[in-house]
Amino acid sequence: MRAVALTSAQRKERIRVASWARERTANPDTIFLDTETTGLGSAAEIIDLGVVDLHGNVLIDTLIAPRAPIPPETTRVHGIVDADVIGAPVWSEIYPALAALLRYRPVVVYNADFDRRVIAGCCAADGLDGETGEWHCAMRQYAEWAGVRSSHKRRRYRLHK
Repeated sequence: MRAVALTSAQRKERIRVASWARERTANPDTIFLDTETTGLGSAAEIIDLGVVDLHGNVLIDTLIAPRAPIPPETTRVHGIVDADVIGAPVWSEIYPALAALLRYRPVVVYNADFDRRVIAGCCAADGLDGETGEWHCAMRQYAEWAGVRSSHKRRRYRLHK
C-alpha cells in the first residue's frame, strides 16, 4: 500500500497530538478509564468500570449493578447481561474509590464527554457530588491525528469508534 502524503496542516496536527500524548504519558499520575453502560441516553448507567495507571496496574475493575435491567440492544454491544451484575456493587459503593482517583489525577478517556456525562448522571441519581478533575479525550486527539474531515457542522474532524 502506498503512503499518502500529509499536508502541512496535517503534519502540524500530528505533531501537536504526539506532544499531547507525550505529556500525558510523562505524568506518572495519569490514569486511563473505560466504561460500559446500559445505553447512550440521559438515563444510561455504568455497569462496568475499569481504571488503570500508566504502567497497566489495575486500580478499579468491577461490574456495577444498575437500577434498571440492561437493554438487549446494549448487551449486543458489550455482552454484559443482567445475570452478570447480580450481586455486583451499586454505584454508590464504587464511586468513592473512583472519586478519590479523579480528584487528584489526570484521566484519559476515549470519548471523555460521554463517560463524564454518564458518571455525572449516576452520581446525580444517587445524590453524590461528582468529581470534575482533569479529563483528556483520546477520541478527539485521535480524530485530529487521523485528519478525516467531518461533515458535522460543529466538528472539524470525524470522530472514530
